[in-house]
Amino acid sequence: MVNLKINNIAISVEEGTTVLDAAKRLNFRIPTLCNHPDLSVAGNCRVCVVEIKGARLLAASCATPVSEGMEVFTNSEKVRIARKHVVELLLSEHNSDCTKCFKNGHCELQELASEYRIGDHVFLDLVKSKDKIQDISSPSIVKDNSKCIRCQRCVRTCAELQAVSALAVVHKGNHQSISTFLNKPMNDVVCTNCGQCINRCPTGALTERNYIEEVWNAIYDPKKFVVVETAPATRVALGEDLGIDVGSRVTGKMVSALKKMGFNKVLDTDFTADLTIMEEGTELLTRLKKVIVDKDETVKLPMMTSCSPGWIKFQEHMFPGMLDNLSTCKSPQQMFGALAKTYYADKVNIKAENMVVVSIMPCTAKKFECNRPEMRDSGFKDVDYVLTTRELAMMVKQAGIDFDKLEDDHYDSILGESTGAAVIFGATGGVMEAALRTAYELVTGHEVPFTNLNIKPVRGIEGVKEASIKIKNTVPAWSFLEGVELNVAVAHGLANAKKLMESIEKGETNYHFIEIMGCPGGCIGGGGQPIPTSPEIRRKRTDAIYAEDMGMTLRKSHENPEVTEVYKDYLGAPLGHKSHELLHTHYKARKRY
Repeated sequence: MVNLKINNIAISVEEGTTVLDAAKRLNFRIPTLCNHPDLSVAGNCRVCVVEIKGARLLAASCATPVSEGMEVFTNSEKVRIARKHVVELLLSEHNSDCTKCFKNGHCELQELASEYRIGDHVFLDLVKSKDKIQDISSPSIVKDNSKCIRCQRCVRTCAELQAVSALAVVHKGNHQSISTFLNKPMNDVVCTNCGQCINRCPTGALTERNYIEEVWNAIYDPKKFVVVETAPATRVALGEDLGIDVGSRVTGKMVSALKKMGFNKVLDTDFTADLTIMEEGTELLTRLKKVIVDKDETVKLPMMTSCSPGWIKFQEHMFPGMLDNLSTCKSPQQMFGALAKTYYADKVNIKAENMVVVSIMPCTAKKFECNRPEMRDSGFKDVDYVLTTRELAMMVKQAGIDFDKLEDDHYDSILGESTGAAVIFGATGGVMEAALRTAYELVTGHEVPFTNLNIKPVRGIEGVKEASIKIKNTVPAWSFLEGVELNVAVAHGLANAKKLMESIEKGETNYHFIEIMGCPGGCIGGGGQPIPTSPEIRRKRTDAIYAEDMGMTLRKSHENPEVTEVYKDYLGAPLGHKSHELLHTHYKARKRY
């Protein structure tokens, strides 16, 4: 242990602890802008400087390890003056039109400026008019260099967590900026639209492309029938932006708010998550039969999930030679849109051209996905608008709804019923677990051999997880799988996905089925979720997802009565002709640079 004093209070901490973390243990908050719990230490914003007795210069507390006998002062006159000047210098290069900024009220620089009561600019305003041009080329992300403080959180996020490096530091001195490859528009570079950079940006330099006004206009249009679908992870995060504790389940309140806002029908993406399991599980079993029984060498294993659009685009760029390994299933969002404008439109007697499908997602990449040309099998754009969890929270506030006082309400019928298997899609390992609950029971006639259906080997925060399930006592139709050891893997975050894919390319693995989610923790840590994000916040959201699952009456996708009904009335059978038309697709290779 290392003994030191912080503001004249003695403390003992482990060797290697930073001054910043040691101060937190004494409940001293040192402000930061470049530091983030998910990222490596940078120490380049200098807002976190502290005074160390005997040292000539102030030290960055985030990058300074404690030492024996150290005496630290976090709020001396020297420190306060330095911090204030650092903030003033950042503001001199910052487009401070805060009231019009999308991050107004949620900006870390704005909070510091308020905290230090910075009024008139001490330094010259260095923001040039040409710097105020936004990059709005992407359907998912807006980049505004005039609000960038060059903390480099986005650069480290894209490199360390996602292994994409779409953003980089270019030039030096007063010419330094955060740019893309050859300064191309965001839509023209290898960006997966995952939005993890947005989640960690302290200012309004990176934000989601928002479609709030378009959705309000659709709601107000008497000629339009507006249906909304909500993703699993939104129900355990929305409350954070509306004054409710992290990890709270707000499913009923969210449904109630959406109905009060004027949506004609409030439906659930969880319905098509269950449908996805029926299609994807059948696809996996069909592939296994073709490989094991038919000896078809053209069939690719391991089969990989296709729910995460950020992961799909990552594979299109980085591993195009393995696109045939992807499940042909569309994501639950896109399955919902295709069914809404065909099957559901007929059921409610609404013309598809008059229906507007709005999707509430934890993910910015979903905005890109709904604009893909492949996603128009209904004859129209299947999903019209995607809103993030954050955007929905803004709309709830705009509608003047006191969210915390809402009574719980229920999803509307036809595309609103779901199971616990669908809910856990929101956490890493959830798609795998849901698929195994159904596939194992279809093959053997009995439940997966795990207590309360909880397949814990595929759960957890490890970057890559592996599991094996031995198939026993199969029903006659699947007798060829008797005794087969089904090997599966789960990865979350694209850096982990890259490691897994490279090991598969080298022939180092023998998996049959793989789940990959583009964001850390899966959808609960998606790029459209409330800010901030951290390992602890993601853990609480994950716990809430599994609690929601345990509280459901039905917990296996094949038990969803509305899914059974849609096959009986419309689709026929999983992987049938109509399913292939509406629920399946293929993806394309993209350039790496």
